[in-house]
Amino acid sequence: MPTPRLATLADAPALSALKRDTFRETFLEDFAIPYPAADLVVFEAAAYGVDAVTRELADPEHRTWVVEQDGALIGYAHVCPCKLPHPDVRPGSGELSQLYLRRSAQGLGLGGAMLDVALDHLTTTRPGPIWIGVWSGNVRAQNVYIARGFEKVGEYDFPVGSWMDHEFILRRA
Repeated sequence: MPTPRLATLADAPALSALKRDTFRETFLEDFAIPYPAADLVVFEAAAYGVDAVTRELADPEHRTWVVEQDGALIGYAHVCPCKLPHPDVRPGSGELSQLYLRRSAQGLGLGGAMLDVALDHLTTTRPGPIWIGVWSGNVRAQNVYIARGFEKVGEYDFPVGSWMDHEFILRRA
């Protein structure tokens, strides 16, 4: 089974494509969210463009792990300083910002391995609780996080262009 490794700047183009593709697989195909095309273009450029991914990889406050198989990236986990709008978030708090696998790589245990690496990193490098924002309709992900000791502590709207996804805020002490 492939194991997670820390992403490097050289991964930026492939990671950019992976982020965009897994977002589309999850939210457009699996959950059929009808994002307006113009909103999707704006969001994907800002969140998943090569420049945005390169900035994240170069930022020492961020960490991204990737998993590859046969020379292609198939999954990633990204952690960063917490940016969730919750009154208990403090400077230095950490967030699991993203964890995605290509659909073809799901069910192989890779998600759990990436989650372990990300949570271990946050536990040792960030004070206080660990935070996660998860789409309100993604019950499967919510159940995974709840099984890992997270609890729902809030809600907010996450912008995808001018479209708003309703999200839950989860926290683990």
